[in-house]
Amino acid sequence: MSAPTLILASQSASRRAMLTAAGIPHEAVAAQVDEDAAKASFTARGLSPRDTADALAELKAAKVATLAGPAPLVLGCDSIVALADGTLLDKPRDRDDAAAHLAAMSGATHDLWSAAVIHEAGRPVWRHVERARMTMRPLSGAFIDAYLDAEWPAISGCVGCYRIEGSGVQLFARIEGSHFTILGLPLLPLAAYLRERKILPS
Repeated sequence: MSAPTLILASQSASRRAMLTAAGIPHEAVAAQVDEDAAKASFTARGLSPRDTADALAELKAAKVATLAGPAPLVLGCDSIVALADGTLLDKPRDRDDAAAHLAAMSGATHDLWSAAVIHEAGRPVWRHVERARMTMRPLSGAFIDAYLDAEWPAISGCVGCYRIEGSGVQLFARIEGSHFTILGLPLLPLAAYLRERKILPS
């Protein structure tokens, strides 16, 4: 029997690049989920930022799995930025919103939760959630403007308004956690599971 196909329930460029660089065969399919409405529903139910990321990842995997049929493994992912006061940041609506997000994170530590869930045959069969602790240095208004001049609109799809693999690293004084988690996918646990399933060589 051939190994199941891995479908990434996302068109995220960073997640696709991580899987490709790691030698993990996959195809990508957009999940078509109303993330804002789902996140609002989960928050209203009192879910923690960690559990919200997990629930959104499962929702994306389940949505694509209904279209993909019973055979493939479908990987859903989500990342959540939570400020110290519990505020959750979404992707910025526009440049002004991005500037407000950066000002809110300036000089403080926030949590970035990255979740991954695999669906197979109509049910979740694997899940993993990791946290990175991100301490942003104090940012001047002039720096934020210059940063957005260089990075907008490329970061418009990034929760937290940074690409850590690029100039976004200049925003931080300290980072605790996996580089892959910050990019949006707990890659090492995922690879371990795929080796267990014989999709990757062991």
